[in-house]
Amino acid sequence: MDIAYSDLNWRKASLSSAEGQNCVEVAARPGGGQAVRDSKNPGGPILTFTSGGWNAFIRGVKDGEFG
Repeated sequence: MDIAYSDLNWRKASLSSAEGQNCVEVAARPGGGQAVRDSKNPGGPILTFTSGGWNAFIRGVKDGEFG
Protein backbone atom coordinates (compact mmCIF):
# COMPACT_ATOMS: atom_id res chain seq x y z
CA MET A 1 0.00 0.00 0.00
CA ASP A 2 1.39 3.43 -0.95
CA ILE A 3 1.06 5.89 1.89
CA ALA A 4 1.23 9.68 1.60
CA TYR A 5 3.13 10.26 4.84
CA SER A 6 2.41 14.00 4.65
CA ASP A 7 -1.31 13.16 4.96
CA LEU A 8 -0.92 11.26 8.23
CA ASN A 9 -2.01 12.77 11.54
CA TRP A 10 1.42 13.33 13.11
CA ARG A 11 1.60 14.02 16.86
CA LYS A 12 4.65 15.04 18.88
CA ALA A 13 5.75 12.64 21.59
CA SER A 14 4.85 13.90 25.06
CA LEU A 15 8.47 13.66 26.25
CA SER A 16 9.94 15.67 23.37
CA SER A 17 11.72 18.74 24.67
CA ALA A 18 10.15 22.19 24.34
CA GLU A 19 13.49 23.63 23.18
CA GLY A 20 13.23 21.75 19.88
CA GLN A 21 15.72 19.01 20.70
CA ASN A 22 14.90 15.30 20.74
CA CYS A 23 11.59 15.87 18.95
CA VAL A 24 9.87 12.74 17.76
CA GLU A 25 6.53 12.56 15.98
CA VAL A 26 4.38 9.46 15.61
CA ALA A 27 1.46 8.73 13.29
CA ALA A 28 -0.88 5.77 12.97
CA ARG A 29 -0.57 4.08 9.57
CA PRO A 30 -3.67 3.09 7.60
CA GLY A 31 -4.22 -0.62 8.09
CA GLY A 32 -2.23 -0.71 11.33
CA GLY A 33 1.20 0.05 12.63
CA GLN A 34 2.98 3.32 13.27
CA ALA A 35 5.30 5.73 11.50
CA VAL A 36 7.98 7.73 13.35
CA ARG A 37 9.95 10.79 12.22
CA ASP A 38 12.12 13.62 13.52
CA SER A 39 9.88 16.69 13.84
CA LYS A 40 12.81 18.96 12.97
CA ASN A 41 13.12 17.18 9.61
CA PRO A 42 9.60 16.17 8.51
CA GLY A 43 10.78 15.49 4.96
CA GLY A 44 13.55 13.20 6.17
CA PRO A 45 13.63 9.48 6.87
CA ILE A 46 10.58 7.78 8.40
CA LEU A 47 10.69 4.58 10.42
CA THR A 48 7.69 2.33 10.00
CA PHE A 49 6.51 -0.40 12.34
CA THR A 50 3.91 -3.12 12.07
CA SER A 51 1.49 -3.26 15.00
CA GLY A 52 3.44 -6.12 16.57
CA GLY A 53 6.77 -4.43 15.96
CA TRP A 54 5.51 -1.19 17.50
CA ASN A 55 4.25 -3.02 20.61
CA ALA A 56 7.60 -4.78 20.98
CA PHE A 57 9.46 -1.47 20.55
CA ILE A 58 7.32 0.26 23.21
CA ARG A 59 7.85 -2.67 25.61
CA GLY A 60 11.60 -2.39 25.01
CA VAL A 61 11.58 1.34 25.70
CA LYS A 62 9.61 0.86 28.92
CA ASP A 63 11.96 -1.96 29.98
CA GLY A 64 15.05 0.21 29.38
CA GLU A 65 16.46 -1.93 26.56
CA PHE A 66 17.68 1.07 24.58
CA GLY A 67 19.39 3.06 27.34
